[in-house]
Amino acid sequence: MAATRPAVLVFAGLDPSGGAGIAADILAIAAQGAHALPIVTALTVQDNDRVFEVRPVDAALLLRQAQALMDKMAIAAVKIGIPGSAANAAAIARVIAQLRRAQPGLPVVLDPVLASGHGDVLSTGDAVLALAPLLPLTTVIVPNGPEASRLTGIVEIDEQAAALLARGCSNVLVTGGHGEGDNVVNRWFGVDGEARQWQWPRLSGEFHGSGCTLAAAIAARLALRQAMPEALAAAQAFCHAALAQAYAVAPGQLMPQRLITLQGKYHAWTISGDPELG
Repeated sequence: MAATRPAVLVFAGLDPSGGAGIAADILAIAAQGAHALPIVTALTVQDNDRVFEVRPVDAALLLRQAQALMDKMAIAAVKIGIPGSAANAAAIARVIAQLRRAQPGLPVVLDPVLASGHGDVLSTGDAVLALAPLLPLTTVIVPNGPEASRLTGIVEIDEQAAALLARGCSNVLVTGGHGEGDNVVNRWFGVDGEARQWQWPRLSGEFHGSGCTLAAAIAARLALRQAMPEALAAAQAFCHAALAQAYAVAPGQLMPQRLITLQGKYHAWTISGDPELG
């Protein structure tokens, strides 16, 4: 009998450079041992550095794609990248509400991508406002420092996390890749008072799709029924390894090597020890 993999329903944009969005999600999810069900929310014109244009798909089409999958397949987790528009965000919220009627504990991971690494807009309309219906449905939100600041209007990380928890997110993982210092510090805050941090050596260079990679890996780990602390630790370990082995396709941002598990070196991502240093 064929082996089975848990399915992660993915909503994200299509990046023709192959470094971020849906392409990143599919690879990162497969690398954890899960299967991506990708629904494109927006078509983009971009390279590995800049975004020149974003065209959201029709929300009704998005809903029909999701319904076809839900009618046939069991959904073990949901990962959300850019919704592309407020209408798409509302449609995604409808999908999650429908799924949760049968699966109240369905994990939902939100990567609140508000702009590219160079500040290019990735949504029509107000990107922060568009995410509003998704926040109360989110199991884990994974903003970087600038995103957490834009979402909350707050500077301090502890207060940012508290504001996001108050808006309905169950867990907040604020990543430190945009910070300074020799180490990247990622900080987790849970609605039940959990607080923890991980430190990773800061890597040189800039990377295309690092946030997508991390959020997708978290969703896959939760789909595999890992507990939250273990899922966050394993996904961060995978993401750091993917960035450490990143490769170039053109001048500019590097592409994370998300195929590392398929090559066998980190197959099944057995973590021998907790990477927490903080």
